[in-house]
Amino acid sequence: MPADKAIHVILDNYATHKQPKIRAWLARHPRWTFHFVPTSCSWLNAIEGFFAKPTRGRLKNGVFDSVVDLQAAINRFIKEHNEDPRPFVWKASPHDIIAAVRRGHQTLESIH
Repeated sequence: MPADKAIHVILDNYATHKQPKIRAWLARHPRWTFHFVPTSCSWLNAIEGFFAKPTRGRLKNGVFDSVVDLQAAINRFIKEHNEDPRPFVWKASPHDIIAAVRRGHQTLESIH
């Protein structure tokens, strides 16, 4: 990637993405910008959807004798997925996404 190109990364709100060491790294690398999806909107994070498949299909009811066995199951899923990869196709319209975020905010405000 050319050094003059901006890099935008979309992340969830996991606290590790906001630690002082990460913020310091970002300060030293100004072409990198982190954008955080709203809290309670994991469906906006494409990796959440990707890992939901093996979680539902193999891991949720699986029995693993060790972390190595668990890692092997995850690696098998990724290998099988990569044998016939398909690009992620965004199906929600921006209008639908914004409406869902507004509904989420209204719900949170009514609870608190």
